[in-house]
This record gives sequence, C-alpha cells and structure tokens, in this order.
Amino acid sequence: MILKQLRISRHLSQEQLALMSGLNVRTIQRIESGQKPSLESLKCLASVLEVDVSTLNQEIFMIDKNTENWQSLPFLLKCWFFFNFLNFRPTRASAKRVEVLAHISGFLFCALGLLNQAALAGGLCMLSTAYLFYLVIWQGDKYGIWYEPLEAKST
Repeated sequence: MILKQLRISRHLSQEQLALMSGLNVRTIQRIESGQKPSLESLKCLASVLEVDVSTLNQEIFMIDKNTENWQSLPFLLKCWFFFNFLNFRPTRASAKRVEVLAHISGFLFCALGLLNQAALAGGLCMLSTAYLFYLVIWQGDKYGIWYEPLEAKST
C-alpha cells in the first residue's frame, strides 16, 4: 500500500493525517506497516489525500536500476531522480522560472558583452543553462516526472 508515500509527499505527519481523517494514529501506523485496513478507513484516508480508494490499494513502485526501463532513461532524467532522493521535488513551474530567468539574464549579459568580454562569456553560459532547462522541461513532460504540490491540484 502506498499510504506512507502519499502522506510524505503531502508533507503530513501520521498525527496530522490521523487528525484530518478522523482515524487513530495507531490505525495509521498499522496500515503503513502492512495490515489490511477496513473500507471505511480507506474512504476516510482517500478523501483527505484526494485520491481514489483504488489508488490507496496500489503497491509501492520501486525502480530497479538494473532493468532495461532504467537504462533507457536519459541521463538528465536520472539526475532528477537523484534530486528526488534528496527530497528536492522539482515542479514544472520552478523549472520554467529558472529557464525564463536564465534566458533574460543571458540576453542581458550578451548585450553587456559589447562592452566587456567577460560579460559575453557569462551571457553565453546563462543561455546554455536556459536551453538545458528547456530540455529538462521537455523530458519532464515526456516522462511525466513533475511533482505537483497539494495546493496546485486543488486550483
């Protein structure tokens, strides 16, 4: 069951989830440790986490790095998985902001490059960063890796 992963992805403690769902903390602990919950408990948790009951019954999905699926992923996408391991959750909006800022600063530095050669080099580096983030956004859309915070889903 993926309850623990859903709870953690929404930055909730077991106590907070229990309070929001009307369940006992011990019930949450039992479910996360592998005991089968009642249908009523699943309905309460599903409504709080804004998922279907069937989603709560899904098993944990682990990526085996020796499989062909992992080997076929692009290097940049594997880097995003590493950031996820560090509990850094990339969103499409944050990547887009970095891309736009890198484009703007890159063009500004390139314009300053008419006066100073170092500014031109910095501008080219910023433009390279912008196009790198454009590639990351494209791959993120292609493979669906973006993390959506709970607030973004409700709007």
